[in-house]
Amino acid sequence: LGNIVRFNFPAGNMVRAFVNNVDSYTGKTLSKVFNSAASGAGNEPDAPQEPIIPKQQYEVIGTLQSPEGEKPDCVSEVIQSASREAHLAAMLTCDVIVYNISDTPETVSEASWAVEALHEQLTNFASLKVFICVSTVLTWARSKPVDPEDLTVPFTEEDYRRRRPHPNFKDHVEVEKLVTKLGKTDKTRFLTYVIASGLKYGAGEDIFHFLFKSAWHGEEAGLPIYGDGANVLPTIHIQDLASIVVNVANAKPKTRYILAVDGSHSTQGEIVKAISDGLGTGTVHVEPKKSALLNKELLQCQYDQLMLNIQLEALCVKDSLQFVWVSEAGLVEQLPQIIKEYKETRNLLPIRVCVLGPPGVGKTTFVEQLCEHYKLHHLKIADVIKQNVERLEKLAARTSKQDESEEDDTNAQQAKEHLDLLKEDAAENNGRYSDQHIVEFYKETLKSKPCQNQGFVLDGFPKTCEQAKEVFAEEEEGDKDEGEKDAKESAYNKLLMPEIIVSLDASDDFLKTRIMNLPESKVAGTHNTEEGLLRRLVLFREQNEDDVTVLNYFDELEIQPSHFDVEKDSSHNITDTMEHIKELIGEPRNYGPTPEEIKAMERKAKEEKLRQEAREREERDQHKSEERALRAKREAEWTDQLARIKREEQEMLETQSIPLRNYLMKNVMPTLTQGLIEVCKVKPDDPVDYLVRSLLSPANFLALTVIPRFEG
Repeated sequence: LGNIVRFNFPAGNMVRAFVNNVDSYTGKTLSKVFNSAASGAGNEPDAPQEPIIPKQQYEVIGTLQSPEGEKPDCVSEVIQSASREAHLAAMLTCDVIVYNISDTPETVSEASWAVEALHEQLTNFASLKVFICVSTVLTWARSKPVDPEDLTVPFTEEDYRRRRPHPNFKDHVEVEKLVTKLGKTDKTRFLTYVIASGLKYGAGEDIFHFLFKSAWHGEEAGLPIYGDGANVLPTIHIQDLASIVVNVANAKPKTRYILAVDGSHSTQGEIVKAISDGLGTGTVHVEPKKSALLNKELLQCQYDQLMLNIQLEALCVKDSLQFVWVSEAGLVEQLPQIIKEYKETRNLLPIRVCVLGPPGVGKTTFVEQLCEHYKLHHLKIADVIKQNVERLEKLAARTSKQDESEEDDTNAQQAKEHLDLLKEDAAENNGRYSDQHIVEFYKETLKSKPCQNQGFVLDGFPKTCEQAKEVFAEEEEGDKDEGEKDAKESAYNKLLMPEIIVSLDASDDFLKTRIMNLPESKVAGTHNTEEGLLRRLVLFREQNEDDVTVLNYFDELEIQPSHFDVEKDSSHNITDTMEHIKELIGEPRNYGPTPEEIKAMERKAKEEKLRQEAREREERDQHKSEERALRAKREAEWTDQLARIKREEQEMLETQSIPLRNYLMKNVMPTLTQGLIEVCKVKPDDPVDYLVRSLLSPANFLALTVIPRFEG
């Protein structure tokens, strides 16, 4: 069988691979590619005969970069413990150990420890272990040219001993040397590789993310080129880097130091301009190199990478590894696919909505709220016409400039001719443009970068089925086969077609009442006068009474319109309907609020909190004041009531005491008065005893016995 490569795989159907920081940009892709790869797939093409290699699946374990990081689904186990003993124990159970030191400087010392710790356990290995260190091409940043007379001659793996690092990447070189050295001790037990990665791009982006983000947002100033932009940046798609790592683990090539770069030799300026053209406004501007350090989204190590200027060629990857490239031609050549990956990975897919309904139903109000909530572009017919006319006028104005290129001059002349046609059309239609031009304006707007990046909400357009067919029609492409698409899909342009159709429904009586109740300030200068509303209502009903309507057009394409009867919504400002529409659309698909918006939101929340506290304090003070007033009022009422009761009791007692007083005055007081007089005259030692004996004398006793009984 010729040369047979023997593999001592552990029992079971899985080969274990350890990847550090599986939640990082590079770690996620490495884990995903390992998880989907078959062990032993990919060998050196120059081998005398293909070795017999069992195909087994990889099981990925690893560590997290952040304690709050989430374990990717493709990773079976995460080492939660921070102790190195736990990490070493986990690595000893693996056949392949991958340490990426290209993303953050903190991982350099970890990789150094890991390879030394594994090397110390070399005699205990039951099977071959492969250690792969993913480094960075910054370790070549200060290398002297291969040919001083021809600076375009690239470096290859054969020149790795001549490499000189960037001052900030000297530690990386030391780790590279250590990994290479320890792999020479016993190649039957411990193989080591260093893979110097180019600047990574693809998926959600890393070093170039700030450029993609600015372009996606449509920064008017354009994207920055730091310095003259002529520095050559060696790059690699993150998926291709991961494929190279897996292929090295499987094929185990003889070359121990491997360059991982694609076939491009693009400069910084070319990359920035391509991103701006493909995703943004197409404009760039030059800034001093030092101004990049002021960019809050750029780390020092990323700045060092952007300033790199070196040409590299990956001979080992081309000659010894076999895999399907994702982007061998480089970022600039594969930009449309890279942009698609970027949007999908970061969930930045545009939201496309169309809101239809009769005049006066509140479409514009709904659209404004949706655009504010989802950060979408509000497409009103008046604004679309104005923006496109201004664009043509701006282009046409270039005909008077002397320094324009031939292409720009042609475009300017075409814009001028287009404006002349528009003026003629408006003159023939009482100042209005015909459907042909309006449809053209809408198509240009829908194809614009802002609408294709963030998305849009169509406000009451298209109005007719014919307009819809023309606006959303698929552009003819001669290289497409007839059977490439489904018939329904080929009937419209998927990039322009709204994904959600909202129909706001209401009766004419409701609409008339609603418009009549609007403030004069909102009605003035609009079509919502009584005459204007009736005219537009009649036209709307005529356009939507047959089967050939805009809603039927969408329905036939299986884009089902969602109907909302605003007449039945009794909530304040029809908020219930708005919430239902938001539920239909789903979560926003954007970067969320900007730092400035976050500060504004925090400031607004703080102000609202202060206002709320002031309102609550005012309410408490008012409540206390009302309580005091109520208490004082009740106390006054209780005082008045008590005085009245006392007065009534006094009057009642006085009234009840009159008969008794009369009885006493008539029958008791004369005798008692006489006795008291006697006491005064005699002045006895014991006046009370004397008074009693005096009253009880026979004469007085007899008088007392004849006193009539008091009937009280």
